[in-house]
Amino acid sequence: MNKTRGFGLTFAVSILIVTSAMITSCTNRNEKNGGSSIKFKQYYIQGEQLFVRHCSNCHQKNGQGLGRLYPPVDKSDFMEKNFEETICLIRNGRNGELVVNGKSFNQPMPGISSLTDLEIAEIATYIYNSWEHRRGIVEVKSVSSILEKCN
Repeated sequence: MNKTRGFGLTFAVSILIVTSAMITSCTNRNEKNGGSSIKFKQYYIQGEQLFVRHCSNCHQKNGQGLGRLYPPVDKSDFMEKNFEETICLIRNGRNGELVVNGKSFNQPMPGISSLTDLEIAEIATYIYNSWEHRRGIVEVKSVSSILEKCN
């Protein structure tokens, strides 16, 4: 009976250790990508609200843009290749042609100069982690550094 009880206890402890290791491993991996941290979730939720308020009129709530007038942000090769420029566009806007997914768009994009660096980080976290994008959290320190260099 003692052998059985000892085996059961050893087995239970082993299961507990393996389960703990798996949970820790998954949590750490997701947090490196910003996917499960509380901070990421806060940025993402606030970013979604800001996107809907400031950006969705042109880019649409689903991020697909508006025909040939306004480019998509959901499947955007421009966004993927031009992260820093995208951050600058949110604050400063842009005039002139912009090519997204091989299509030319030539509507002015007004900047939103009233947004704080934190709000831009939140919008960026939302758009860079929605639809098919999986960038992780966009930290405010990174956004501030990028915005200092914008033309």
